[in-house]
Amino acid sequence: MKKDGSAAPDLAQQDMEPERARLLLGIDTCGPSGSVALGRFFGALVEILGKTELEGRGYSATLVAAVAELLKIAGVALKDLDAIVAVNGPGSFTGVRVGLSAVKGLAEAARIPVVAVSRLEVLAWKTGVGSAALDAHRNEVFLRLHKAGQAARELLAGADQLAQIRLEGVRVACCDDAADGLLRKAWPEVELVRTEAPAAADALRLCAPRVEAGEFVDLALLDGHYLRRSDAEIFGAFGAGGESKVRGA
Repeated sequence: MKKDGSAAPDLAQQDMEPERARLLLGIDTCGPSGSVALGRFFGALVEILGKTELEGRGYSATLVAAVAELLKIAGVALKDLDAIVAVNGPGSFTGVRVGLSAVKGLAEAARIPVVAVSRLEVLAWKTGVGSAALDAHRNEVFLRLHKAGQAARELLAGADQLAQIRLEGVRVACCDDAADGLLRKAWPEVELVRTEAPAAADALRLCAPRVEAGEFVDLALLDGHYLRRSDAEIFGAFGAGGESKVRGA
């Protein structure tokens, strides 16, 4: 008790007071359709408060308005956000650019930290496997390959490149018919795991621990995760010679 007779603060009780939940905004404009999501998390629990799907051809006209409406419905101000999770590709060049421009504008205006994540990683995580593929058009796929004991690699691959890789015990997540068809033709023995396309809400769930760990990007360096044909040199990481081998993990 204090000298004036008032009760002293209970420091032990203060230490036991739970930390407030953190608010996260997710933005994904990489695919044929996009999405924004608002979530909050505490510990390992992530609750999605709201989400909105966006038409792929109208990102530039609808993205910022969709974010504003999502925050309004939840009674949240932009300054209340603890982080933004940006899916930065691979995907449509225009979609990725529009999404990242919006992310940078929102983050800079309210000084909000940003976590960036690959759409391929979100797809693999959502499906519970290490590898994933997305349609890249022109008979090519954006491909994520996970080799046991090594970091995952991502690349752009067509039929010729796929034929150079021999997979053993690998399961590949897939969410579209084009990538499914190309992979089944190139790798008839590989198990393809079909699921719905990844969305901003999935990215929030994946990246909440990264927000907790403070794994933020430098906004000045934030760029689209564009996988180009020159990235085929990544094949060298999977073994020397004319044919690369990837064992499942």
